[in-house]
Amino acid sequence: MRVLLTGAAGFIGSRIDLRLAERGHEVVRLDAYLPMAHGPGARDAAPADVHLLDLRDATEAQLDAVLGGIDVVCHQAAMVGNGVDAQDLPDYAAHNDLGTARLLAAMARVGVDRLVLASSMVVYGDGRYDCPEHGDVPPAVRREDDLAAGRFDPRCPVCGGDVTWRRVTEDAPIRPRTSYAASKIAQEYFADAWCTLQSGRAVALRYHNVYGPGMPADTPYSGVAAIFRSALERGEAPRVFEDGRQVRDFVHVDDVALANALAVETVAGHPVGVTPYNVASGRPFTIGDMARVLSRAVDGPEPVVTGDARVFDVRHVLASPDKAAEGLGFRAEIAPEDGIARLATDPLRRR
Repeated sequence: MRVLLTGAAGFIGSRIDLRLAERGHEVVRLDAYLPMAHGPGARDAAPADVHLLDLRDATEAQLDAVLGGIDVVCHQAAMVGNGVDAQDLPDYAAHNDLGTARLLAAMARVGVDRLVLASSMVVYGDGRYDCPEHGDVPPAVRREDDLAAGRFDPRCPVCGGDVTWRRVTEDAPIRPRTSYAASKIAQEYFADAWCTLQSGRAVALRYHNVYGPGMPADTPYSGVAAIFRSALERGEAPRVFEDGRQVRDFVHVDDVALANALAVETVAGHPVGVTPYNVASGRPFTIGDMARVLSRAVDGPEPVVTGDARVFDVRHVLASPDKAAEGLGFRAEIAPEDGIARLATDPLRRR
């Protein structure tokens, strides 16, 4: 198939590019090479076969030309990161939502009716929990006095009692907590509206914590794994917030690339509309465990658990991988303990 890959030069996009090519697909590459992601001057050094377009302001003629003859769009271009300041809202809306809306409009003009969309686990907010009295509940917002006292787990929103985390499935309510999360939800909604209007088919891949070679090491959007890795390179101990017991689902970038390839190959068989899938390892792993694995892989200093906490941080979120296994045939192949150990010496992207 002929696949338009947006964000083709990015951390995840570049690995998808390789996986699609390995599986015999023709990849048409598009990237804006924004300085905040790739560094100053990167655009001037971009490969000749990459369409240097910013979806926000590319002309209709430019977008229509790039989409000519395309079978499926694999849309990875986005501004990432937490976006924890309300002043970030306009940038996330412009990069992620306006850019996606303009891409979808062009697909409608040209007649491309299949989409694979990079979404995120952040749409779920702070996961799901079980209360002994009230069952499946969203967590209450953590209280400043609890955090100050070292109580980092959230409470039941009904009775204020203890709760335990549970796996998040794709039918869980969506609860944005950040600018980035709101923009990813909006992308899914724009895609759903496009599907309705154009009888289109879309797969939304809700990535969990992606790591691996090529992670950005020094941008405002670097993930916690890259932050810990950079500390170790400086000879410093990774600094772990809270008590280090925050549960996450770490998924290797090569597994994410595989999920995208499978989605590209199967989206035509999905019903009209957006079908969401968690892209996750399905294996619980704590932030503290990750820091320790990275440190021991390079004989670095033991991580320091700081006890620092922020109300808006997610405490626990772990995905159910079952729907992706059934609908895409996707199961993550790289265990977190193995992939994270390799990350200690993997090359990172430096601006």
